[in-house]
Amino acid sequence: MNQTILVWLMFVFFVSTTSVTIVQAAGPTTEVYVVKYAENGTILHETTVTYQWMEANLPVYGDGVTHYYHQGAVFEGDKWDPNETRSYKDKGAVKGTDIRDMCDLAGGMSPGDDVMIRASDGYHVEFGYTNVYEPQSRQGVMVLSWYNGEDTKVGESQGVGYPPDYYTGMRLVFFSDNSTNLEKKHVFGVWDMHECLPEASQHFYELYPSTNGLSIKWVDELRIYRGGYTGEDVGPAKSLSTRISGGEEGVGSGEDADGENGVAGGKSTDGVAGGEGDSGGAGGSTGVGSLPGFGSIPVILGLLLVAYMGRTR
Repeated sequence: MNQTILVWLMFVFFVSTTSVTIVQAAGPTTEVYVVKYAENGTILHETTVTYQWMEANLPVYGDGVTHYYHQGAVFEGDKWDPNETRSYKDKGAVKGTDIRDMCDLAGGMSPGDDVMIRASDGYHVEFGYTNVYEPQSRQGVMVLSWYNGEDTKVGESQGVGYPPDYYTGMRLVFFSDNSTNLEKKHVFGVWDMHECLPEASQHFYELYPSTNGLSIKWVDELRIYRGGYTGEDVGPAKSLSTRISGGEEGVGSGEDADGENGVAGGKSTDGVAGGEGDSGGAGGSTGVGSLPGFGSIPVILGLLLVAYMGRTR
């Protein structure tokens, strides 16, 4: 009996000192909450719409055949890669709704306003009036995609059809024109981002520009802030993670997990990224050691263990 108690105490001591990742569930979304806030935080307008309603009542962008791409970090040569020569991230042959049309459902945006596009795992990015309402052709319309007509041939699978079969939907995709690269692909490249987005809206993987982190999946909220967003930049919580402790990061709504791992750049830099590609998340997970009250457990158990061993001598 004494040996059993000793083994049990040692086991509890080991578990209490081991970092365990708490994951926040996320996945394909089928509806979006659209809200507009006044400067004092008062709700001015709000509505919730499904992708079925959007398809039936708002203009549809995309034909389900043409593929659209974002660009990941470029590690060789010019990191801004103005000719879009590499690191394409295929988002599929998507169809969807213009973010502008969705904003108009809640009173629209005016110059000086920001819209937050937020995923169900907490990851979010913000854009100003010009990029939503007056986009350059090299940026393209900002589309919330709710249908994928053809899966990717290289890279992360997106799923085909509507959510949940389109299992990275609903997703933000920039419908950039095909004038920049020699392959005539619709790529929202890192140089497009440099030329079109203000610094506050640009995304970086470590020190390398990447538009891939702007293609958020599992979008479930659009928040319009009159006068601009002034809140904190919050990194995404972990979602569908395969990690318990240590090792590679799992799957979230921001950067991908099919490349190098490291700290995500851009506006949300307070977590560890899943890497460059299509499906990784960044930070936001909490280890047991950081939860309130858990830090003292190893000390208490250690004292109990010492006291018990003293009694058995």
